[in-house]
Amino acid sequence: MPIESGPPLPRPYPSDRTPDVARLERWLPPLLSVVAGMVDVIGYIRLKLFTAHVTGNLVVIAALLVRGGPPKMGPILAVPVFILAVAAVWLIAKSSERRGPALARPLLLLQFLLLACVLIFSVTYDRSANPDGLMAGITAMIAVSAMACQFVLLRLALPVAPSTAVMTGNLTNTVLSLLDTLWRHEPLLDGANERLKRTSRLLVGFFAGCVAGAAAVSFLGEWAWSLPVVLAGASVALR
Repeated sequence: MPIESGPPLPRPYPSDRTPDVARLERWLPPLLSVVAGMVDVIGYIRLKLFTAHVTGNLVVIAALLVRGGPPKMGPILAVPVFILAVAAVWLIAKSSERRGPALARPLLLLQFLLLACVLIFSVTYDRSANPDGLMAGITAMIAVSAMACQFVLLRLALPVAPSTAVMTGNLTNTVLSLLDTLWRHEPLLDGANERLKRTSRLLVGFFAGCVAGAAAVSFLGEWAWSLPVVLAGASVALR
């Protein structure tokens, strides 16, 4: 008579979450949040538009439609360019025949190349001569595409990771997790401690990126884009 075996012992990681993937989930989102903070603040100061916050650009478009005034092509073009960039990155991911965390490296490389293009365009083109000219607009749209790539990267490669560019949800989760952690009795959220660690790291990283980016604009001018380029390159090189 065969001996019935008990239930299988729990594995340290789910079948689709290896130790390497767990490490990727720990270090990649905080690093990308720093990159997002830098790109967003440098783009806002130098290019006069939100490179990652499509919501902000939609608000500007709505205000122009209702109140009138001279059209601002940067925020208007940023929305369709963001959509097209998301679709293009999806096609690249689809054609790569990779799935899940295996997509992280090629999409990180794509983001690095886009940010490098932003840096090259910025330092070779005298934006002060024509701040609203064609080359300035192209530079802005490449920056928007780089951030679209980051959004797609996380959704396809690490879908459980919080947003690295939109901090409203992370701030909400941080406050709720902190309250549950301090209250201790009947928490409203499961895993409040772990959630607090994850979202607070992203908040700190994004804010640090914003401060560093703003300081870089003051001291480096157009070369401020070299900071997110270096970090994006580091994210590709790290294993």
